[in-house]
Amino acid sequence: MFSAHSPSAANAYQRINIETSMHTIDQHQLVSLLFEGVLNSIATARGAMARGDVAGKVSAISKALRILEEGLSTGLDRVEGGELAQNLGALYDYCMQRLILANARNDDAMMQEVIRLIEPVAQGWNEIRKTGSTATDASASGQPALVEV
Repeated sequence: MFSAHSPSAANAYQRINIETSMHTIDQHQLVSLLFEGVLNSIATARGAMARGDVAGKVSAISKALRILEEGLSTGLDRVEGGELAQNLGALYDYCMQRLILANARNDDAMMQEVIRLIEPVAQGWNEIRKTGSTATDASASGQPALVEV
């Protein structure tokens, strides 16, 4: 009557957990999670490539690309964010191009380059929280918001 383990049920519970978390998380935390997701996906791709796991590499790079494109890049407010948003958009575009090439060429150095480019931005974003100001605080004080999520 009951199975010991159902992958589809586990996936459904995981999706519900993520969707519930998304409603209780603030924009700053969401962007932090997106940065973490990109970096973790690239690390996973590097490990898969080292093991010769082509499917794992492709899957992990695809995930990193989706986060960059659908999460970080589309979340930028390119009108109100000004030059900073434009520069971040250009950085994300460059990183996506490098990951696509890294995937096609099995080039670990390109993946490392993307990590070196994204890590300081992610660290800087996390420092904003530590200093007590967030993008939502900035928009409340009349400063342009960097992202819309």
